[in-house]
Amino acid sequence: MTLTVGIIGAGRIGRLHVDNLKVIQQIRIKSVSDVAIEHLEEWAIEKRIEVLTTDYLELLSDPEIQAVFICSPTNTHANIIKEAAEAGKHIFCEKPISFSLEDTEEALTAVKSAGVKLQVGFNRRFDPNFRKIRNLVQEGEIGIPHILRITSRDPQPPSADYIKSSGGLFMDMTIHDFDMARYVMGSEVVEVFANGAVLVDPAIEEAGDIDTAIITLKFANGALGIIDNSRRAVYGYDQRLEIFGDKGTAQVDNNRATTVEVSTNDHVKKEKPLYFFLERYTQAYKDEVTEFASACLENLEVSCSGFDGIQAERIAKAAKQSLETGIPVQLKQTDQTATY
Repeated sequence: MTLTVGIIGAGRIGRLHVDNLKVIQQIRIKSVSDVAIEHLEEWAIEKRIEVLTTDYLELLSDPEIQAVFICSPTNTHANIIKEAAEAGKHIFCEKPISFSLEDTEEALTAVKSAGVKLQVGFNRRFDPNFRKIRNLVQEGEIGIPHILRITSRDPQPPSADYIKSSGGLFMDMTIHDFDMARYVMGSEVVEVFANGAVLVDPAIEEAGDIDTAIITLKFANGALGIIDNSRRAVYGYDQRLEIFGDKGTAQVDNNRATTVEVSTNDHVKKEKPLYFFLERYTQAYKDEVTEFASACLENLEVSCSGFDGIQAERIAKAAKQSLETGIPVQLKQTDQTATY
């Protein structure tokens, strides 16, 4: 059995998904669309893409295409999801679904009405280390969870132009950590308190955002969470996590090029963390598309649903509100089966 797919958006992440999908035997990548395709022609030939177009509607109207990957800018996601659902296509969409909870809700309603699958691209869920931590929590290895601590720091900030269209640090960067908090803890966030500053680049403040943040979370199960973010960690891509419970603790350290540690009379040295997110999450990106393909081919539940997507957005919105007001923000609990 073969799954025929189309890719909407051929930027960095769209091309990465093409590479990872090409090695799955059951996948046929028929079409790729992008608003600018002149620079993609040689790449498309090399990757054996059958159709290269500027109009994504060609993909949605193609009866051979069974699933689409939405890798276009965030402000296009919700509308394309609705159109893809109406066309009967299964959908993989990069995060976030949208910048508006109302638009996201409309998109999820369309997906449910059409009976198609939607997986959201929270790739960190598929990292073997974080998945192991989640399993340990579910199996009771560390007992009742008390504290979750997530450190997530980029090696360098994006451009000011990107900041202006990104939705801000909470929606663009920390949203991965909000999803990871729910995923690892297995409990919904009920309260968010955020503090932030501009300590890295004044241009980020001029663009209306922050580059450094501490966020505290309260979970429905009574546990507490702490997330610290920075747009610049000079030593590399800093991705660490610790879960502490009444029976013990478990941690995930940074990935490095090697695990070699050199100890001498003068120093103890080991490799810096991997520098870029594509290096750090190479396997996670492969596993997320493999699991999506399996869900489509075998009619299985997706590993990261539209509900997971909107829950992370709700936490991000609450964090922004807390930053602006200086007080904790309560989140209403939403029944996953009520609407989506």
